[in-house]
Amino acid sequence: MIQTVRGRITTDDFGVCAAHEHLSIDLSKVKNDPDTILDDEEGMISELNHFYRAGGRSLIELTNDGMGRNVSRLKTLSEKSNVHIVTCTGFYKNPFIPDFANSWDRHQFAAHFIREIEEGIGDSGIFPGIIGEVGTSLNEMKPVEKELIIGAGKAALETGLTVSTHTTLGTMGREQVEMLFNVGLDKDQIIIGHQDLNPNKNEVLEVLRSGVYIGFDTIGKNNYRPDEERLSYLIDFIERGFQKQILLSADLTRKSHWKKHGGLGYDLVLNKFVPILREQGVSNHVIDDLLIHNPANALSIKERL
Repeated sequence: MIQTVRGRITTDDFGVCAAHEHLSIDLSKVKNDPDTILDDEEGMISELNHFYRAGGRSLIELTNDGMGRNVSRLKTLSEKSNVHIVTCTGFYKNPFIPDFANSWDRHQFAAHFIREIEEGIGDSGIFPGIIGEVGTSLNEMKPVEKELIIGAGKAALETGLTVSTHTTLGTMGREQVEMLFNVGLDKDQIIIGHQDLNPNKNEVLEVLRSGVYIGFDTIGKNNYRPDEERLSYLIDFIERGFQKQILLSADLTRKSHWKKHGGLGYDLVLNKFVPILREQGVSNHVIDDLLIHNPANALSIKERL
């Protein structure tokens, strides 16, 4: 089963999934940029309709507390668009962690996440289906981030949910894997995010060889890394046999990313990137793994410790 904002569904009902997205978000307090506020509900529905017409059926929404999480809005969006939406419990990374949690240790983080998973988020009656996106800084893991990652792992062990991480420009992925393994978390409960941003192929291969899932989840963000490089790495990883560990998405966080404002929209992976994969000889079977089977397997609620 997979927990969505409208209740639990089977993995067979999950369908084509965008594995790391944001629909309703506000990063402006840290970034000082109004472009990083997504609060146009009608616009969100329009963007989701484009995604649905392209074949998308589910979306993992990783906006957590401190990033502008609004789970009631996500439920409304899911009802109006018919897209399955999974919301999260978690905190992002320094300096986005809310003040009330900025000095917490791993046990406090774990207790908070477990409470939301078991009792629901606030009084909304809505339950998270994933722990994320919990993250680390560029080329370093700050003390509060270490406690956050370990706390997320402990909560995952107790509840059966999967942890989805943020790696800044793809760095610290190996360290995140090691920490989560040390907590006792199994490889099929770990998604290491943004590995398409790491130009060090050997580091990404180390993460893949550990057996965890990785996110190729900033597709279309050519200002960070050209999609041609993402494509080259992805095809190489597929040829090496890692196609059952990779998830695809675009990680849209800005008004300027939306079709309404001239951006590529949430359907860009399906309408732009996947056709190029097919042109490069990637089979429909492998594409189904990347878009359907891998996200469903990653998000399925695992047996508790």
